Amino acid sequence: MKRYIRIHVLLSAFMLVTFLNTGAAAERFKPLEALMKHSIADGVFPSASIAVIYKDKVVFHKAFGRLTYSRSSSPVDTSTVYDLASLTKPLVTTAIIMQLSERDSLDIDAPVSRYIPEFARNGKENVTIKNLLLHNSGLIAHRFFITTCGTPEEVMQAIYNEKLLSSPGASTSYSDLGFITLGKVIEQVTGKNLEDNFHARFSQPLAMNSTLFNPSSSLRPGIPPTEEDTRWTIRKPRPLVHDHNAALLGGIAGHAGLFSTTGDLAVFATMLMQEGEYNGARYFKPSTLRKFTERYPGSRALGWDLRSLNGRSSSGDYFSPDSYGHLGYTGTSIWIDPQKDLAVIALTNRVYPSSKNIKIRKFRPLLHNTVIKCLGLEE
Repeated sequence: MKRYIRIHVLLSAFMLVTFLNTGAAAERFKPLEALMKHSIADGVFPSASIAVIYKDKVVFHKAFGRLTYSRSSSPVDTSTVYDLASLTKPLVTTAIIMQLSERDSLDIDAPVSRYIPEFARNGKENVTIKNLLLHNSGLIAHRFFITTCGTPEEVMQAIYNEKLLSSPGASTSYSDLGFITLGKVIEQVTGKNLEDNFHARFSQPLAMNSTLFNPSSSLRPGIPPTEEDTRWTIRKPRPLVHDHNAALLGGIAGHAGLFSTTGDLAVFATMLMQEGEYNGARYFKPSTLRKFTERYPGSRALGWDLRSLNGRSSSGDYFSPDSYGHLGYTGTSIWIDPQKDLAVIALTNRVYPSSKNIKIRKFRPLLHNTVIKCLGLEE
């Protein structure tokens, strides 16, 4: 029986590659294109760019819609740069920590206070780097620092002064404050900010030339707009990033701030799918990648989200239990299935014109189910 299944899988893979190399790929992905066009018409988002990587090949890469819902708005394409929001957490902060821990520059089991002594205030002396990566530090999920702080320094002091809601490791609560802190840990360890670290370690060697923090004014007209901001009262120019706390931190933060394209992220995803190697260069050891994507209680990995084993997942119904990924508030996502050798990247600006639009919640699992069915990978 196992031999039959293996032969069936090999034949299916051969038939798929042959199919994709014939021009009939467009026919196979018609349901996906139909879903995207329907979603725009239904107001899920004004625009989207989708990349599907299967067996180290980009088998689908297409953009849909316009910058806004206006018919006079410019259409997007696969080179359109989107605000990634919380995808910054795994792609920048976690990725850098993976390298630092692998090279013994950072001990994830060490208390945060080893690297930032001020963090130990108000009972946080036992919170570890691992706690922050797993979102089980006990820190509150979010605060609107724009109402109490006016500078990056004031934001960090406010976080250092936070009290814990629960003991480290006792419960899971997704916290932006933890990843803002991790960004500062990286700066303390390396002597460089996140932007410089990410550029030197990943975006430059991987030729991710459209992946950056704080896009220049010349790029802004082509970036899909996010939510109109009525809260910004700080008397200084506001960085473009949608997230208020990231903007207050100068547009470069451990939890949000990165902008990119589906093409660039397809390169990064392929590197992960190849166990940390790309074009002959190694970015992580396979053992490091396994360590950071293994399951911990609460359906979380170190810096990554995992497919829920109970209930519905944003990755749909067919992704394997060991799949890992992450979501971004602006309507972005990346999911990687090591068993199926599959990755799906979706970039949208669903928060335009208002984040009250939550239709993306139903769209995400439908997107991943549709991709799986287009590729015939339901089993």
